[in-house]
Amino acid sequence: MIKYIEKLVKKLKTSEKGQGMVEYALIIAFVAAIAIVALNNGLGQAVKDAFTGASNMVTSASNAAGTWATHKDT
Repeated sequence: MIKYIEKLVKKLKTSEKGQGMVEYALIIAFVAAIAIVALNNGLGQAVKDAFTGASNMVTSASNAAGTWATHKDT
């Protein structure tokens, strides 16, 4: 039984099966941690403000184009 356990431990030490998955999991955890820190430090509000500004500009341009098209037809 001891020989079997020693053989199993040796096999597990030399096996690279699953190593790539562990590396990907560590990378994902690192990126997630960085994202959480960045969003909690005000970056999230800055991104939200940028998208709100862009949305307002598109709405204004759309309204102006609609007004222009209405006046052009008359």
